[in-house]
Amino acid sequence: MNPADYSWWLASRASGVVALILVTISVGLGLTMASKIVRKRGMGPMLARIHEQTALAGLVAIAVHGITLLGDPWLHPGVKGIAVPFAMAYRPLFTGLGIIAGYLAALLGLTFYLRRRIGTMLWRKMHRATVLVWLLGLVHTLGAGTDGGSVWLREFMAVTAVPIVVLFAVRMLRRPAPRRAVA
Repeated sequence: MNPADYSWWLASRASGVVALILVTISVGLGLTMASKIVRKRGMGPMLARIHEQTALAGLVAIAVHGITLLGDPWLHPGVKGIAVPFAMAYRPLFTGLGIIAGYLAALLGLTFYLRRRIGTMLWRKMHRATVLVWLLGLVHTLGAGTDGGSVWLREFMAVTAVPIVVLFAVRMLRRPAPRRAVA
């Protein structure tokens, strides 16, 4: 067997794992900032920069993950297979959820740069759905990822899921009560 035959698959596999790691870090940092757990002076802006950079790097890794699949000589997904949810013949449910997660990641992540135009309140409401991107990424990885059954990846997902679930719960419990109109 020629190792070059696997280069597209390896590139897609590696970029998928990198995307999952970066999205996990970004979501964890976002939830940490939103829950206001870290209150050390000067940490907010630093965490925000790291959060933004890992989110952008995650988007790049997601794009590389999909694009490199086009060269996979066994999968042959075609553009439709990587762009249209549930259109790929290989595990269509799980690949479809991954495609939806990629679109949501781009939509929700890039709205950061539009928040002044769409309004901070709408942006914050939309941005809360970023946890869904992470969750869909996990489901996609477990159901369609080549390494989904491997111990090392499952351990990574379990170890990182606990703090994200806890931070998400803290965030939801600390949400301010809706403002009531004053007569």
